[in-house]
Amino acid sequence: PSLQAKMHQYQIVGRAAPTPKNPVPKIYRMRLFAKNKVLAKSRFWYFMKKLNKAKKSGGELLAVNELFDRAPTKVKNYGIWLRYQSRTNTNNMYKEYR
Repeated sequence: PSLQAKMHQYQIVGRAAPTPKNPVPKIYRMRLFAKNKVLAKSRFWYFMKKLNKAKKSGGELLAVNELFDRAPTKVKNYGIWLRYQSRTNTNNMYKEYR
């Protein structure tokens, strides 16, 4: 159990549902980290809601795939940039994980 990956990487493809006003909506693909498929789909709709006003009730998923490492024994570095606002000013952060 302790050797299992806690986070999995998923590729999710979806779009807003076709309507008479927009019969062919733009398709979006996201690569997300999540513990399972259900949480990955939930994160996809969370970001879709923020990015382009598409909700789960008015959208459809086209594909959900789990992505696996090509070389699981090779060490990789991941970096995360984020910006947040504190009470006094805006701060930038960068954190690297190996």
